[in-house]
Amino acid sequence: MLRKIITLFSLCFSASIYAQIGGEHTYQFLNLVSSPRQAALGGKVLTNVDYDVTQGLFNPATINVEMDNQLALNYTNYLGGIGYGTASYAYTIDRRTQTFHGGITYINYGSFDGYDEQGNATGTFSGGETALSFGYARQIGYSDFYMGGNLKIITSKLEQYTSFGAAVDVGLLYVNDYLDFNAALVIRNLGTQITTYAGLQERLPFEVSFGMSQRLENVPIRWHITLENLQTWPIARPNPARVTSDLSGNQSSEKVGFLGQVIRHAIVGAEIFPEGGFNIRLGYNFRRGEELRIVDQRNFSGLSAGISIKMNKMRFSYTHAKYTSAANSNFFGLQIDLN
Repeated sequence: MLRKIITLFSLCFSASIYAQIGGEHTYQFLNLVSSPRQAALGGKVLTNVDYDVTQGLFNPATINVEMDNQLALNYTNYLGGIGYGTASYAYTIDRRTQTFHGGITYINYGSFDGYDEQGNATGTFSGGETALSFGYARQIGYSDFYMGGNLKIITSKLEQYTSFGAAVDVGLLYVNDYLDFNAALVIRNLGTQITTYAGLQERLPFEVSFGMSQRLENVPIRWHITLENLQTWPIARPNPARVTSDLSGNQSSEKVGFLGQVIRHAIVGAEIFPEGGFNIRLGYNFRRGEELRIVDQRNFSGLSAGISIKMNKMRFSYTHAKYTSAANSNFFGLQIDLN
C-alpha cells in the first residue's frame, strides 16, 4: 500500500523534476522553484544579490543587508491541481553580526480517492510536505567571496504515513563590483531522513549547481546562466516515445550525444530593467524544453516569462511558465518592505 501511495505522489510531481531524475529520491519538493522571479529566469538562479529575500532559499550565500526586514510571500498554481508556496524573511542584527534569514516551503498535493488491493473504496486522503529553513552568510575575510548555509527541517505526510528529515545547503558566492559580475556554486539538500515512512530509508534530492550573471554596461539587462544537476551524468537518456522505424521495420532508439547532455544542464535568463520599479524577465530551461517537447509539434516547452512592479513598499511579481501544450504554471509573489 505504501509503495502505491508513494508512486502516486511521484507521478503527480514528476513534471517538475522530469523523467530522467524524478522518482529517485524523497522530499522532491525541496527543488521546486521558490518564487516568480526564479521561475521567470528559467528556474534556478543562484546569483541575485539584492533585495530579493526569497533568493536566500536557493543560495544562502546571497543573504545580505539589502534583505533586512523584507517579507516575501509566493504561491504557485501548479500542475494537476497541486498548490505550493514559500515565505521568507530576513533581519539584520547589526553591521558585525550581519543578516539572518528564515523561510518556509510547503506543498499541498490535494485530495485523492483511496482503494485497497481489491478495488474497494477506502475513503479520501491527502498529502503535504513542509520545510522550515534558517540561513546565514558571511564575507570571507576582506575578499570578494561570501559563504552561506541553510539548515532545513523537513516534515512529510502522505496518507497515513509520515516522515521527518533534516538537510543543509551550502553556497559559495563571488561578487565583482567593478564588472558587476557574480558567480556561485551551491550544494543543496545534503541530509537524511530521521524517521522514515515505513522503515525504508530513502535518499534526499542532492544537487550541485553553478551559476553566473552580469549586468551589461550601458544596457539595462542582466543575463543569467545556470548549470544545474552537475552531480548527474549522463542526465538524459533515450525517450522510448521517440523510437523511429525505417521502411524495413527496423527500430532505432533516440540518441543523445555529448552536446545534448551538456546543454540539458543549462538554464538561461535575462532581466530587463533589473533595478527598476518595473522589470521584465525571460528564461529558457533546456532540459525541460527537450524532455517535455512533443515530436513534430512546436509547444514552446521550457519557456518562461514574467514581470515585476514596485509600488511604494510593495513589489508584485507574476510569471507564466510553459511545460507542455496541456499544462502550464502560474507563479504569484508579493514582497513587502517592513522598514
